[in-house]
Amino acid sequence: MQTILVCEDSFEGILTGIYEAYERKLSHDDVIIETGGEENFRLFSEYIEIKADEEKAVKVSRSLRRMLGDEVVYDLHNALASEDTERGNAVYHTVVEALNGKGRNVMSYLQNDSVRKVFELSRNVWVEIHHMYGFLRFEELEGGILYAAIAPKNNIISRLMPHFSDRFPLENFVIYDEKRDIYAIHPAKGQWFLVREQDMDDRTEVRVSEGEGRMQELFKSFVRTIAIESRTNEKLQLNMLPLRFRPYMTEFR
Repeated sequence: MQTILVCEDSFEGILTGIYEAYERKLSHDDVIIETGGEENFRLFSEYIEIKADEEKAVKVSRSLRRMLGDEVVYDLHNALASEDTERGNAVYHTVVEALNGKGRNVMSYLQNDSVRKVFELSRNVWVEIHHMYGFLRFEELEGGILYAAIAPKNNIISRLMPHFSDRFPLENFVIYDEKRDIYAIHPAKGQWFLVREQDMDDRTEVRVSEGEGRMQELFKSFVRTIAIESRTNEKLQLNMLPLRFRPYMTEFR
């Protein structure tokens, strides 16, 4: 008999599922963590709905950091940011493997299917994060706030904010994930936080400042001027800068 923990499709939901699996003292070999459930139910399985609990999620995250170290937790958190529907189960069984003896070296045991899956998901998310470091474009709005829109494949907005908060600690800026309707807001000299669009009282129309408009035209002119037409290599450009990033970059608008 398998036990299937059906969790909310979120970072907190999956970590809550891991907490409940240990709290209920379930046999780890017979536990599967799913996000949102399946249309076709499995035979000989018990389904348990798990409600996301931020407090339980924080406890799991802190415990894993203490027991497994920052490097392992970094990979686990990256994997949780993936949009892969099997990420929750892969992370759970990687945690089980680590706590059953592999410890801080768990990510080197790639012969294990779950560990290998977490490794691959973490690497893919890491690549997209580092793409965003270079491709994300801020623009100044009326009022002086910096604004950037993105639509990443993975839910990486919370993974991006520490980087940009360190780079612009004195700026008021907002990064908007259009795909998930999530705003990451950073007040100058303050701590950043996330807000979902449905939780906002009102959404102000985005209008760039007059100076920003002039600067964007100058930047586009600069990009066109330095281009060498005879050396254009569209295939290489696509490899280095995929099309999905370009609608959000000033030089391609």
